[in-house]
Amino acid sequence: MTRVLPSSLAPDAGPAAETVEGAPAKRLTTVYVYEAPVRLWHWVNALAIVTLCVTGYLIGSPFPTLSGEASAHFLMGTIRFIHFTAGYILAVGFLGRIAWAFLGNRYSRELFTFPIWRKSFWRGLFIEVQWYAFLKPRPLKFVGHNPLAQTFLFLVMVLGLAFMILTGFALYSEGAGRGSWQDHLFGWVIPLLGGSLQVHTLHHLGMWMIILFVIIHVYSVIREDIMSRQTMISAITNGYRSFRDDEPE
Repeated sequence: MTRVLPSSLAPDAGPAAETVEGAPAKRLTTVYVYEAPVRLWHWVNALAIVTLCVTGYLIGSPFPTLSGEASAHFLMGTIRFIHFTAGYILAVGFLGRIAWAFLGNRYSRELFTFPIWRKSFWRGLFIEVQWYAFLKPRPLKFVGHNPLAQTFLFLVMVLGLAFMILTGFALYSEGAGRGSWQDHLFGWVIPLLGGSLQVHTLHHLGMWMIILFVIIHVYSVIREDIMSRQTMISAITNGYRSFRDDEPE
């Protein structure tokens, strides 16, 4: 069995690399990483994002026509309602995820940390880039997210989602009307970004950015599960990360 490094710690990280969850270093093959609230948020968030992308695309590019009388249809109204509902779920889940970063274990805080001051972080990032580019035969081992995944998750799942929530509620405030709580909390976003049309455009571009991230994310997870000899898909399902070989870290 092999000793496994905590996430974001490369082999040169010094004494801090000698502990996992504050315990003395020991050889591990399975580690409990993702707690139940983190796993629940991940899958609810994934479902909300898929729903938002599908309905958002249809809102931006609606059907040209429908058969029969217009009074018999409420298709776009239903699509907008589903979009708004998924948006509320996404926003509430995001706030809950922030709260759990303070209440959960050390790995629950990785999503919101970007340790650019650590030499080990940049070394691990460079090695992971080489691994994904097929320039290294095997990657480093991390209990939580590796530095490359941590970087993209921070940029997209923290900064990107925050931007989509702000712009989404700003656009929603136009329908809710002046004086609504949405207008009080998010109405300032529209003039700040140059008007309603500009916010619509940026919100739509943000959707495509997230779609691109999801494609890369799914590919990376499946690739890592097969090639890196450590569990990825099951880790975010049951919370446990297992290491399938005895190779050194």
